[in-house]
Order: sequence, then C-alpha cells, then structure tokens
Amino acid sequence: MRFVLLTGGAGYIGSHTYLALHAAGLTPVILDDFSNSSPVVLERLQRLTGQPVLCERGSVADKARVQALIERYKMTAVIHFAGFKAVGESVAQPLKYFANNLGGMVSLLQAMDATDCRTLLFSSSATVYGDPATVPITEQFPRSYTNPYGHTKLVCEDMLSALCASNPAWRVGVLRYFNPVGAHPSGLIGEDPSGLPNNLMPYVAQVAVGKRPFLNVYGRDYATPDGTGVRDYIHVEDLAAGHVAALQKLLSASENFTVNLGTGQGYSVLEVVRAFEQASGQLVPCQFAPRRSGDVAQCYADASLAHSLLNWRATRTLADMCADAWHWQSCNPDGYR
Repeated sequence: MRFVLLTGGAGYIGSHTYLALHAAGLTPVILDDFSNSSPVVLERLQRLTGQPVLCERGSVADKARVQALIERYKMTAVIHFAGFKAVGESVAQPLKYFANNLGGMVSLLQAMDATDCRTLLFSSSATVYGDPATVPITEQFPRSYTNPYGHTKLVCEDMLSALCASNPAWRVGVLRYFNPVGAHPSGLIGEDPSGLPNNLMPYVAQVAVGKRPFLNVYGRDYATPDGTGVRDYIHVEDLAAGHVAALQKLLSASENFTVNLGTGQGYSVLEVVRAFEQASGQLVPCQFAPRRSGDVAQCYADASLAHSLLNWRATRTLADMCADAWHWQSCNPDGYR
C-alpha cells in the first residue's frame, strides 16, 4: 500500500482529493486540527468509500507528531493543504497568517526531511500573481502579492525552491489553484465556511438557500465587461483529479514542476450569479458595495502546461459547478452542523 499524508485533509479541497486518491488506488491519511473543518467529514468519506478513514487529529506545526505519523505509515508522499486562506482576515490579522502558514510549512518540511520522505505537493494559489498586467496568466508571469495571505503562499514557494536547490532528492510539485467551487455530486461533502463566507460561490449558495438576505458585490467599476471582478472558477472535482495527476507525475519522473490548475475561462461575479439562479431556480438578490482591499479586476489561467505536462484538464462547466454547489447547499443548509 502506498500511503499519502494529507495535511488539512478534512477541509474542502482535501476531502475531495481524499476520494480521488482512494479511487486511484492510493491510501490517504488525514492530519487535521479541525480548526476550519468538521469531523463529520470523516463519516461522510467513510460512507462514500465504504472503508474506515485513517485520520489523526493534530497540527502540522507539531513536528514530532508529523514525523511519527510519516514513520508509522512509511508515507510515499505528502500533500500540504493545511493553512489559513481568507484574504480579508489576512489583511486584518497578518501575524496569524505568517505564524500558521509559514511556521507550519517549516515544521512539515523538517519532519519530512528527518524521515527521508521528500515528495511533496504544495497547495499554492493564483494570488502569487498579484494584480496581473494581462490575462490569461502563465506560470512564467512575475510573482507578487496584494495581501498577507498571498505573501505567505509566495514565501512558501520560495522555501520549496531553496530546498530543492539544496538537495536534489526532493520531488516537489507546486499547484497554483484558481477559484475552487462546487461539491461532490453525492451532496455529502462540499464547502462549509465557518461564519461569513469569504468566497463568492458559498455566499451565493447561502443567499439562494435563504440563510442570507442578499449578496454583497464588491466593486462594479472594474475594467471588465460588466464592471464586476472576473475569476477562473474550477470545479473541486476537477481540482482533485489534478492532484492525482500531479502526484502520479512526481512519483514517476524526476522533475519538479509548478502548474496552474484552472479552466482558462474567466467569469464575472454577475455571470456566476445568473448561472446559479438558473441551476437553483432561486433568486439571488445583489447589493453593490465598494471594492475590497487586495482584490484585482481579472484573474484567470492559461492551463495549457497542466495539460501537456500532467495530461490533465478541467472538464466541468460553470453550470456543473453551480448545480453541484446547489445540491450540496440544499441538502446541507447548515453545512456539516
């Protein structure tokens, strides 16, 4: 059996990747402190796979525990999801993000190095491109950041680059996500933000299900066709499949890589709202508000490298994303609670 450690594996992207890895014949092991996820996820994963879920409750910052876990299962690789990810919160509480996202990465890498487990997939983000001068965005674009969250992702990438330069035994794949949305088609797992959603799709879904009265649309004067921000939304199931393809590439070849995981198609906030209304049959009232600090006008991927290198591409449409997000939200109006 090939065991793969998923830090933060009970979270939104981690739980969907768990299923994709299981389907590919790998054995994922979750490490999660449940600070931004629910133990109910484990019950749902067991229902979907028909097998007990291997999970240890703990922090990636606990180097001794991570090292013991890697040794116990003789891990083949690690996929590092664990980290805080809310842009607005990072602006308000930058030290919280630096301590968790950077400190957690250092502890994890030290534990991996000590156990000779040096194959890692890192959950990075398109935020490392800052405010791009043009779109679509290739992996060769200059990196920058517009908020502390993006800064932590950029520094983590630099850590990995320095580590690989220092020791050729490391095998590292950096996956720059665009905007994951949607849910598993079963409706059993999906995105369950705590408190006010920081991302568009779960906010839209909560308005559609009646949990919130209206959607705040931040900014209507961007240089985009309808004045609202444009993003590359990718179905979380496609994203999970991208992790499997990337891990298989790392395990079969000697090269490290950095790839965008996106669709290559940008949609505005209002386009997403209209698509969600059509998928759900519910109205989503909108209220316009000023731009948020750290937001950019347009951000969507050139995903051609992922196709040529990993033989992967996103296949699900915006309609699919909205339909699955609505199925999850309508079946679980209060999330996992």
